[in-house]
Amino acid sequence: MRTRRQFLHLAGAAPLALGGPPPPSPDREWQHYGSDAGATRYSPLDQINRSNVKRLRVGWVHHTEDAVARPATTIECTPIVVDGVMYLTTCLLQVRAIDAATGKTLWNFDPSGGRRRGSPGVNRGLTWWQDPDNPKLRRIFAAIRDQLICLDAATGKPVPGFANEGVIDLKKDFDPDRPELPLKVTSPTVVYRDLVIVGGGGGDGLAPQANGNLRAFDARTGKRRWIFYTIPKPGEFGHDTWDGDSWKRAGGTNNWGGLSLDAKRGWLFVSTGSPSFDYYGGDRKGINLFGNCVIALDALTGKRIWHFQTVHHDVWDYDLPAQPALITVRRGGRVIDAVAQVTKTGFVFLFERQTGQPLFGVEERPVPKSDVPGEELSPTQPFPLKPPPLNRQAFTEDQVTDISPEARRAVLEVWKRSRAGGMFTPPSLTGTIVHPGFRGGALWGGCSFDPKLNRLFVNTDENTNRITLAATPGKPWPYELPERIRLYDHEGYPSIKPPWGYLTAIDLESGEFAWRVVNGEFPELKARGLGKTGTPTVGGSIATAGGLVFLAATFDGMFRAFDSSSGEILWEHQLEAPGFATPSTYEVKGKQYVVIAAGGGKGFGKTGDGFVAFALP
Repeated sequence: MRTRRQFLHLAGAAPLALGGPPPPSPDREWQHYGSDAGATRYSPLDQINRSNVKRLRVGWVHHTEDAVARPATTIECTPIVVDGVMYLTTCLLQVRAIDAATGKTLWNFDPSGGRRRGSPGVNRGLTWWQDPDNPKLRRIFAAIRDQLICLDAATGKPVPGFANEGVIDLKKDFDPDRPELPLKVTSPTVVYRDLVIVGGGGGDGLAPQANGNLRAFDARTGKRRWIFYTIPKPGEFGHDTWDGDSWKRAGGTNNWGGLSLDAKRGWLFVSTGSPSFDYYGGDRKGINLFGNCVIALDALTGKRIWHFQTVHHDVWDYDLPAQPALITVRRGGRVIDAVAQVTKTGFVFLFERQTGQPLFGVEERPVPKSDVPGEELSPTQPFPLKPPPLNRQAFTEDQVTDISPEARRAVLEVWKRSRAGGMFTPPSLTGTIVHPGFRGGALWGGCSFDPKLNRLFVNTDENTNRITLAATPGKPWPYELPERIRLYDHEGYPSIKPPWGYLTAIDLESGEFAWRVVNGEFPELKARGLGKTGTPTVGGSIATAGGLVFLAATFDGMFRAFDSSSGEILWEHQLEAPGFATPSTYEVKGKQYVVIAAGGGKGFGKTGDGFVAFALP
């Protein structure tokens, strides 16, 4: 067994031996975070299928050996697989290459040089790039917190000709109008030709925050090639949606959910979060572009092509939480290149990719006004006409949990002293219940797509929060947030009536649900006769040509395969720690594997350090 000390520096192992059968085609591996650059999370592999998935067994387990219990680490990484090599990030955000057929370590790189202890945050995946002018030149790009690291894909060593010995400090060269502010990146970069494109940004709290500028760097040298300001500057499109000089003070509007690429068009697709401060916007009057937007950009220049704003002047923390999915759907006898954007609100927005026009229509509906002094909310918000909402969009008294009399009394006491009701109920000085809450609806796991069935699969939650604003005389900001809680019952279960989690299949011809199933359960509640409650989820699904949807992510620590035609569970496996990530699937030497990171932790379950690969016997 290797020691932890050996893992802290480059292992220096050679890449997989050359020769033998030719490498698999890209669509039979998992070469991008979302399977392909457009994030369909679909694989054409069908060796594992409806008829034999019940025989699926553990093929190998790779333990990263760097999990920490306090503060607890987790793994949110979806591994990528290229030419039989799997690239991943560990609990402590080390970058590692392993043999995709055996789980054996090939090399390891620790960005912290062995100094990091405790939870460093999360990283959801890596990016592989092959130089179009020199196919032997292969790189791994790792966006780790506030750094972009370029590694040699064969050795794991930083590339000295890229930026500063293989590393870009992302806090620099970011926004010339502001001092250096903290920022982080959690989702993978996108590569297009000789560009590596980075999202991320600052937070959305009270203190000064960096905004979510998009940047493209030369993939060979690290030199910045373009920047797109998500809070437009004077003279730029959208600047007039920020009152006065609020554009100078506001931050946020970041892309934390990831980017997607239409390589044929040369278009980059971006999803953005809310502006800061995310619960009060009286000092940033206007609809605040490009907060809460799906944006299409020219990938070579960063120029805007089209955008759509899903929430105007957000004060509910309704970030767009996942990368746009670039799918090709069949509808009304037409084949349409489309964009699917899941949301925390439980909506799925579907657009024609070329024009940005909604596929099923969107209407602006009146929403309540705010009574917080100084706040001016948008009088309307956009509501897609189809698909139907994926979760409840109100928290009325009849929706208060009923799993026990004690649970109902505990939640009802809070509900009665709160402002509650439909979605977009404004924050208040007396306390407001926000449902769907800040964790969705849908979250960063996004969606998966089956082109044969013309279906989109989305896992969603029923999360609820309570927030209270308070005036702050004499401080630099007019209001702060003394209360921001997840609203649970007295035992720590969700406050709304079950079910608390779903997996939904959407028929993209009709825009209606093809099926919907409750996803997950709490074993201790099942023992009390409360089975099939569903649980919140952390992670997402993938779809395969074998007629399967694979999904872990639930609090019960199960990894499941669903029949994509019916939603029936065909196989499940109890993981050592919950799989709070999105799986991937690939083929090596004629054998199909499905792999999931079982990292647990983050207060939601046992901490783990395993990447578990499954295959047929």
